[in-house]
Amino acid sequence: MIELLRTNPLLLVFIVAAIGYGLGSIRIGNSQLGISAVLFVGLIFGSFDASLEVPSVIFLLGLAMFVYTVGLSSGPAFFAAFQRQGSRNLGFIVITLIFSALLAVGLHFLLGFDPATTAGVFAGSSTNTAALAGLLDTVQKNFPTDQQAPVIEAAVVGYSITYPMGVVGVMLAIQLMRRLLRIDYQAEAHRLRHQYPIDSQVDSQTIEITQASAIGRSIRDLVRQYEWAAVFGRLERGGSAQLSNWDTTFSLGDRVAVAGRSEELNEIAEVLGKVSTQAIGLENSDYVRRRVFVSNPDVAGKPLASLNLSERYAAVITRVRRGDVDLLARGDTVIELGDRIRFVARREDTPALVELFGDSYQRLSQINLLSFGLGMAAGLLLGMITFSLPGGISFQMGFAGGPLIVALILGSLRRTGPIVWTMPYGANLTLRQVGLTLLLAAVGIRSGHTFFDTLTQGGGGWIFLAGTVISGLTAIFILLLGYRVFKMPFAILTGMVANQPAILDFAVQQSRNQLPNFGYTVMFPIALITKIVFVQILFALLP
Repeated sequence: MIELLRTNPLLLVFIVAAIGYGLGSIRIGNSQLGISAVLFVGLIFGSFDASLEVPSVIFLLGLAMFVYTVGLSSGPAFFAAFQRQGSRNLGFIVITLIFSALLAVGLHFLLGFDPATTAGVFAGSSTNTAALAGLLDTVQKNFPTDQQAPVIEAAVVGYSITYPMGVVGVMLAIQLMRRLLRIDYQAEAHRLRHQYPIDSQVDSQTIEITQASAIGRSIRDLVRQYEWAAVFGRLERGGSAQLSNWDTTFSLGDRVAVAGRSEELNEIAEVLGKVSTQAIGLENSDYVRRRVFVSNPDVAGKPLASLNLSERYAAVITRVRRGDVDLLARGDTVIELGDRIRFVARREDTPALVELFGDSYQRLSQINLLSFGLGMAAGLLLGMITFSLPGGISFQMGFAGGPLIVALILGSLRRTGPIVWTMPYGANLTLRQVGLTLLLAAVGIRSGHTFFDTLTQGGGGWIFLAGTVISGLTAIFILLLGYRVFKMPFAILTGMVANQPAILDFAVQQSRNQLPNFGYTVMFPIALITKIVFVQILFALLP
């Protein structure tokens, strides 16, 4: 069996992925490991025999695909967050990384490690492969050939044995702090629904106009006065249905359909009149209600206002559904491939609207390999560039940093001329999961034998302990400092401590929303570069 797996690495990867995915779906209490279980199954398989290997291209492909798809979907929120709170985020990140480095220095003197081991432990406990690669490159450039082997071996051993606890330790810290701080993920997401695209609670009500102060007022005036974000749709007047617009003025007894968040709908009902229990029907009118897919790349990446729908058609868009999230159809709402548009329109305008948005599920199932390939290639090329710092320190962004930074930029741009950089929501999630599965399986298999072998030998236990302390205490420090002192949302903080994709997937599953992704994209690029530099400083300065 071992020989079969050794000569067929792809078979090994998919066996590990299948078993890991199955075990990860088992619920223990209110938690489950999810896809991160693939990593631990990989460690077990890797421990069977040192000859079990996975080609590095599988690991690199999975890593690049994962960070690129995360970056694409998080780009707009990433830059918006830095515009709002850039200095605070940067200061917080630097403080936490210095704390982690000081922990490594303290354990170095306490446990008597050599500099290479300590640097490897720091890289492994933060699951930063790029930092280890930068260290090994420095050793190869600055050490005589006959002195390189023991130094490289010490760094790799320190990295390999602490890497798994760099994942497990952070997961345990997230669970511990969630209980100690009594975090309610659902309530937190509700508070942040206006700042991040996570709210799926878009409701609708039919409101009857009974207030004298609303009679004769236009929708434009009322929205401007009360700063409502709701969308006004169908209007019933004298028993006949029609569409409202900004210039529509209300008369006594009118009934209007409004879509928005529940608390705002209650406010609108108080201003205009009262909630009507009878919906506005379209059965005997000239209007129909439809929901269509956005599959036309010509409209993807554009705000709804730029389409000039109200001038071209008798139509009102009320909602945009992206994945499992309902968004209000405001003028500044940017539509993306895979979105589902809900509109009310005149019957004769419906075919033109369907053609405008595309409404082709088959087309959505196809990935635009031109934009995906160009974006990935640009990210990989950026990752190959060597940056030099004073003191002889050099680093590369690597297969993680390069694609992530490029994806954040392209995701915020959304499109450049005819090229649409974003991809349909379903396609993005599929590629993300495939990439993460390949990554975790490869990491587990490659690290398994070294992990268990070193753990059972002299000194391995102390290295394991050091990695556990650094990863666990750093995560606790970030979560506690960020939540109590910097007043940052806990779910976003779980993304900031997620220095490995398995942790990010775990954090998303625990919170049951996408907030951890925003924290991950804010923290990861800065932390990646800083850790590369810190590892080389530790190696150069420690005795």
